[in-house]
Amino acid sequence: MISAAVFDAFGTIVRIRQRTNPYGALFREGRRQGVVLEPNSTHFAMTANLTFDQMAEHLSIELSRSKRAELNDALGKELASIEPYPDAHDAISKFQEAGVMIGICSNLAQPFGPVIRKAFPHVLCHAFSYEVGVMKPTPEIYLAVCREMGVEAGYRDDGKGGVVMIGDSRKCDRDGPGGVGIMGYHLDRSGLGQISDLMQFANRVIGHDVAR
Repeated sequence: MISAAVFDAFGTIVRIRQRTNPYGALFREGRRQGVVLEPNSTHFAMTANLTFDQMAEHLSIELSRSKRAELNDALGKELASIEPYPDAHDAISKFQEAGVMIGICSNLAQPFGPVIRKAFPHVLCHAFSYEVGVMKPTPEIYLAVCREMGVEAGYRDDGKGGVVMIGDSRKCDRDGPGGVGIMGYHLDRSGLGQISDLMQFANRVIGHDVAR
């Protein structure tokens, strides 16, 4: 039996119903002003523990009162549209009832973290990129969530004490965890992959089937 299961957030346990892309709009405003932004601005937004307004200030993007209100309204609408997938709570509950520790590991900007925590109040272990300072598939973020859960990364040959992870990115949620010994699974909600929903994942893992 495994000891811990890690879930990606967006595309896995939650979805965004109304995408407004406030950070993209912020970066476009900065470029319009002539601010030189690094090509990896999105990476910075997801690894710096800054509010949206602090991000603008840090990047020297000047926002008028109306533009600031516009962008923050866009952010608020996107945050308010985040909702759990119907199978997320059931799958997590199934794991917890089986005595499996649960963690959430996700690349996201600071304003999104509290929304994820609120949506899953019974999940107490998290590794969010803006808090850890690195993004998936960097090994440290997977090790960070394992430390939070108090477990050792890896899947033992005897099937005891292992850690598994699932998410909608092959690179970040299947292959990346594998680099530190976590058994990663790819979730394909289109139905074209081996795992198309989280209850299927829970039943497979709790049933001791660790084949990908």
